[in-house]
Amino acid sequence: MGRNIPQKTLIDIIKYPILTDKTTRLIEENRYCFAVEVKANKPQIKEAIEKLFDVHIKKIGTLYVKKKSKRVGKYIGKKSEYKKAIIKLRDNERIKLFSEN
Repeated sequence: MGRNIPQKTLIDIIKYPILTDKTTRLIEENRYCFAVEVKANKPQIKEAIEKLFDVHIKKIGTLYVKKKSKRVGKYIGKKSEYKKAIIKLRDNERIKLFSEN
């Protein structure tokens, strides 16, 4: 990881966390899902997550989510494709996605 990616680019690599029923269950296993830049590779994603959230990644997996047709009434459109990264952290580390009230 000798390459230092600028801070602005790190934020551009990680788009947003994916929060669904399945990914919420994965958080209990210390695994987190993020939508990332399509052209980003695993070392870039790893460096971005580690620097932005101050954690250490144990394992990372990526996959492409393809375009899907979506119907709203009589109109048919497409949901855009994106790249998903599934991050496994070390046992004693967490990413705080929800604010505690």
